[in-house]
Amino acid sequence: MDPKKIRELLENVAKGRTSVEAALSKLRDLPFADLGFAAVDHHRAMRLGLPEVVFAPGKSIEQLIAIVREIDSHDQPALATRITREQATALKAAIPEVEYDPTASTAVLTRAPIPPRGRGTICIVTAGTSDIPVASEAAVTAAVFGNAVSKLFDVGVAGMHRLLGRKALLDEAAVIIVVAGMEGALASVIGGLVDKPVIAVPTSIGYGASFGGIAALLGMLNSCASGVTVVNIDNGFGAAYAATLINRCDEK
Repeated sequence: MDPKKIRELLENVAKGRTSVEAALSKLRDLPFADLGFAAVDHHRAMRLGLPEVVFAPGKSIEQLIAIVREIDSHDQPALATRITREQATALKAAIPEVEYDPTASTAVLTRAPIPPRGRGTICIVTAGTSDIPVASEAAVTAAVFGNAVSKLFDVGVAGMHRLLGRKALLDEAAVIIVVAGMEGALASVIGGLVDKPVIAVPTSIGYGASFGGIAALLGMLNSCASGVTVVNIDNGFGAAYAATLINRCDEK
């Protein structure tokens, strides 16, 4: 339950539209709901401004369905990341309203349009087409959190004209997420072109000497472009979460 919902509930109690008993019933599981195998954190939206997200790996299908249903029962959008096709198929069978994105490996359940938030657009950029799955995870996450999202794919340093020819998208953005494997150079290039935060996501894409993304990670961490920050390898979700907080920094 987010702060807006709590305020509405308290105002309705004060005006006599909702009974104290009904309000208590709604608030009973506010801190968390103990499902035995999971303690679903309903208070997270109050503390952090963003609801709990489900990390699907390692969870049984039954556990996944129960957690998503619990989050949904508190009028929060439910987002599951790194979900397998098998998990998603079972989740959709149990809850047909779930939307599965096989590229992003995400499943989303929303009951109402997500209100737009943030001062601008989060632009998600990839060096190559192979980086799109990680970028898609970031895009879905950012959208679920209410951000406007733009995308600029396959504009890596092997062909800089592709990036420079569409630089207007970078200039229009409030925050930029750069997703790149191989040597991870694209984050430094973009960091040297724009006056806004750049969040770099190294991916595990590359040949043997990329060491599963470690080369890109180290390259991004050693960027000489100021304003570039780095998340973990393949962590599109973490990049979108951080970008959301930056995009909301001017909100009261």
